[in-house]
This record gives sequence, C-alpha cells and structure tokens, in this order.
Amino acid sequence: MTTKPKIIVLDDDPTGSQTVHSCLLLTRWDEETLRLGLADDSPIFFILTNTRALTPEEAATVTREVCHNLKLAIAAEGITDFLIVSRSDSTLRGHYPVETDVIAEELGPFDAHFLVPAFFEGGRITRDSVHYLLIDGVETPVHETEFARDSVFGYHHSYLPDYVEEKTKGRIKASEVERFVLSDIRSGSRDRLQQLSGNQCGVVDGETQTDLDRFAADVLAVASQGKRFLFRSAASILTALAALGQQPVAPTDMAAYTREGKPGAVLVGSHVKKTTSQLEQLLQEPDIVGVEVEVSHLLEDSAAQRDQLLASLLEKIHQVHSQGQTPAIYTSREELTFKDVQTRLRFGAAVSALLMDIVRGLPEDLGFLISKGGITSNDVLSTGLALRSARLLGQILPGCSIVKTPADHPQFPDLPVVLFPGNVGDADALAIAYQRLR
Repeated sequence: MTTKPKIIVLDDDPTGSQTVHSCLLLTRWDEETLRLGLADDSPIFFILTNTRALTPEEAATVTREVCHNLKLAIAAEGITDFLIVSRSDSTLRGHYPVETDVIAEELGPFDAHFLVPAFFEGGRITRDSVHYLLIDGVETPVHETEFARDSVFGYHHSYLPDYVEEKTKGRIKASEVERFVLSDIRSGSRDRLQQLSGNQCGVVDGETQTDLDRFAADVLAVASQGKRFLFRSAASILTALAALGQQPVAPTDMAAYTREGKPGAVLVGSHVKKTTSQLEQLLQEPDIVGVEVEVSHLLEDSAAQRDQLLASLLEKIHQVHSQGQTPAIYTSREELTFKDVQTRLRFGAAVSALLMDIVRGLPEDLGFLISKGGITSNDVLSTGLALRSARLLGQILPGCSIVKTPADHPQFPDLPVVLFPGNVGDADALAIAYQRLR
C-alpha cells in the first residue's frame, strides 16, 4: 500500500480551495504556520499567497519565501512524499511562468510541470489542448472572452501550447509542449509520464472530473516510483489528487453555521461583468440594503477624506444591521482608467485597504460574511480578519468555498465566511449564497 503524498497548494488568490473541504487554508507562511498544514490530518492544505494581486517581481519574491520556508518545514516534519501545486486562474490569468520557475528553482528538480486549467464547476473545459469557457452553454475559446483582455494578465491564445510559448516569450516553443489529450488520458498515461524529464512542459485536457481523476491516478502511481511533477492548475485537478469524498454539511444546510441566526454582511470588491449582474440580483432580495463605496474618492490622496468616507460607511452599515437587515457593501461599478499597471495596482491596494477597515469595523454579532472577488476574499482572511489559518468547511455553491474562523478569534469567533470568486456562478448565484445562510 503506497502512502498518499501531502498535496501542498500555493494559491495565488484564496478561491482555489473551491472544490475541496475539511482542510486548512494558511494566510501566513512562516515555518511554524506551514508545519500546522503539514501536520494536519487532511491530505491537502493551501497557502494563500495572493500573488495575483502583486507585480511579477513581488510574486517571485513571495513565492521564493514560501518555498524556502516550506523546505525547512518539510524537513522538520520529516515528510518525504509531497506534491506541489501552483493553483491559479481557470481563465489563464496569473503570473505564469514566474511562479512555476521560482518553485522549480527552490523545490526542484522536477521531471515535468503540467498546465491543467479545467475547472468543471465553473464551466471551463480543455479539449484538444484548447481551453474553453461555457458562456450561456456555448463553448467559447478563452482568448475570445473578457478575461483574455485583462489589463495585467492579457493573452492571445486558447491553444495551450501557443499560450505557453507566448507567456514564456518563446523560451518554451509550442512544438516542445507535451500534449495530454482526452484520448491519451482515457487510455492511460503512465508510460508517457515515466518518459518525462528536465521539467518538460505538459498541457492536460479535461472534459469531466473523471478525466482528471484518471490522470491524477496515473500521476500518483508514477510519482510513487520516484518521478517528480509540478502542477500549474485550476481547482478541479485538486479534487482528483486529494480524493476527499462528500463534504460534511450539504450546501443547502449551510445556515447551520450562521451565528445565532443573526443577519450577515456581503462585501463585493470584484467588478467583472458577472459580479455586477449578480450584485443587481442580490440587491432585489428582501432584507438586503445596498451600501455603495464611492472609490473615486480614493483618487484624491487626502487621509481626512478617506477617514470621513470610512466613518460614514460604518455608520450606515451598523444602522442597517441594528434593523435586522444585511448590508451589501459594494465598490462603485465604473471602470476607472490609469496611466500604467503600477498605478492601477496601487489604487487597487488603496481600495482594498478601505474595504478591510470596513471588515474590522463590522458589528461584532454578525451572523456571516460573504466576500465577493478573489483578491478581496484573500484580504478579508489575511488582513480584515487577521487570520493565520482557517478551516475550510466545503462549498456553499459549486466553486464557492465557505470557511470558519477559529473559536478563539478575538473579534469574530466561529464566523462563517464565503469566499466567492469574481468569475463564478450564474446571475442569481450571489443571491442563492445569501439565502442559504439567511
């Protein structure tokens, strides 16, 4: 009987745990905190690096630091068998190959690194090495979607070997990429996996969870014989690698976690089109009161203005809560333009800092918190709630995790928090998540 390797996930925003449950999410990566994850009973744990919100240079620095501390923690815990996953976006946005390069330098050598962007709960599949998004039931090559035009992470190719060549600026040629297409995966890949060496780049198809379950079984079998693999993936391969079974509380019964049946709060940072239509639906729910955060005020650098804005927002939120209603706190929806990427990222950080001050000022008897947007959710856990770790309970909707703060949290003990990615769910998904906790 082979022991299963510990699956260590470096998650570039905190939504990669969206297909698993009952494991730890770590928001810090000092050696002591990493040992918590390594020693935990679950076969998988997540380190929330939030690198998607950083510049490439900062992302490399953070990844290097995590890997350095991981080496120490792995040695201290005496772990010999582990798999590293660089979890990123199912719509191909993120710091590739920056992160996988650093991981290979620090924790390698690896025989191969695999791109596995399929994420079935979110309607993302890969066929013949082309990555598709299901938009209203229509398979759309991902380079034709709004995600490919992202001002920080844009790209021009849905055919993954071309995407790799584009992102590595020709260092890895499309023709050198190993393609694992559906017919390969379904007939078994062990022999091919054995042949890989020198951190060969592979791209992996997936149309159903069964495809990735099959591929994961082959990977684990070959890894148990000494081959070392690195993954750059969305969430669905994690389901296959961890093989956890059903979550303990069903999504429809999640109100069991709401503290004393009290009203909660919804925080909406993401401004992709999908989020805006979900917010519109949520605002029609009874007992939801919209609280708009006019972020354009943050363009003027006055601390006094910012403090005034914060105070007036918190006053309104507490008033709504005291009336037994749930505030939906959302950033103004207009897309602002910036002179360069650095300025955009800095403004994003200023908006996030304001939202986190709002989180810290929420009513202490809050029943639950829903956080919409990947970067927003990461900041809520690590900064707003100042968590070192949180226990993942499972999914309240496909692709939407719910975690619980520790019982000894100084401000919000045992608070259920929904981590809702910006690009997941139908128009009514946010309203459904709210209804399930209410």
